Amino acid sequence: MSAAAYATFGLAPAARAGGVLTNGVQRLHRDFMDFVVDGRPLLHQLSDLDAVSPLASDIPPAIFVTHVRRLLLEAAPPLPDNRYVIYGCPECEGLECGAVTAVIEQRGCDILWRDFAWQTTHTLDFARDGYHGVGPFRFDAAQYRAELARLLPPEGAADDSPPLLRRRVLLIGSRVAVLAKLAAALRTINIGAEIAADADRVPPTEIRTYAAVLFGASIAEHEKAAVRAAFGRAGAEPAYLDGLAPLVPVLVAQVEHALDPTPPEQRRLVRLVAADGEAGVEVASTCRVQLYAYRQDRLHRTHGRLVFEGLLEPGGHRIALDERATRGPSYLIARTLGSVLTTPTSP
Repeated sequence: MSAAAYATFGLAPAARAGGVLTNGVQRLHRDFMDFVVDGRPLLHQLSDLDAVSPLASDIPPAIFVTHVRRLLLEAAPPLPDNRYVIYGCPECEGLECGAVTAVIEQRGCDILWRDFAWQTTHTLDFARDGYHGVGPFRFDAAQYRAELARLLPPEGAADDSPPLLRRRVLLIGSRVAVLAKLAAALRTINIGAEIAADADRVPPTEIRTYAAVLFGASIAEHEKAAVRAAFGRAGAEPAYLDGLAPLVPVLVAQVEHALDPTPPEQRRLVRLVAADGEAGVEVASTCRVQLYAYRQDRLHRTHGRLVFEGLLEPGGHRIALDERATRGPSYLIARTLGSVLTTPTSP
């Protein structure tokens, strides 16, 4: 194969968006490193696949390092016939839930990824379960190894140092009941959350562990400025969010979006707006999109329902909303397999 046929290999932060759905089901949030081939996330070539790579931030560091060494061909493959797991189940990572696997091998100065397939057991029927339109990919071995080696601990360091920072959010507000429910929901999807009235009593070492700060609706501008100043003194630069509404699913979606480590140019869900009884959704690659509508009635009860689900092609789409989805102060959440956005609807 000529040099012109080589593909570039890269790694980029990505996330499997978690959340609390209308039926009460909780989806785990998973941060991981995705494989980027020729500048495009490999996961985007596998339409409608809910999966994460083995390089996830919430697995024990020693297991993380083992996965890296496997991809470097320094450890034995986990499956027969020289097959390696490329993407697995985000909830349990068990093979029985299904995984995308591929043969990884070295040929001279090249690393070859080929014969991608969907696998649920240790035996494989490639004719039936192969991704015949994906790959093969030939990488320069030196460039490939250098990219993966960035994830390993420094020379001489133990393999038990954490590879990626855990995601945590600080919740600032006076409505403790709502914030307590929000914190509980975030923790169930693997996001750490603590509640405080301000940041004055939070030690600088702890302040630096928060990736986002969410302000409740009752927090005044001078109080927000004081919190920002406390983070600035600690040398931290979190994402600052103003809570859209005292609706836990909406607030969870806001936090999920803020903590998404995926570079904006590699996100599937690009834009979400709502006006005049329509939702405007823009996606970067073919993916399944779900739209949920949420509102709170006069008794402060939360009502949520699925208003659209379908496979969308790249580009912008206009989706009609019924009257119930835009009644009074209401909010839309758009979810794909990799990202989430939320917006208020017009009254």
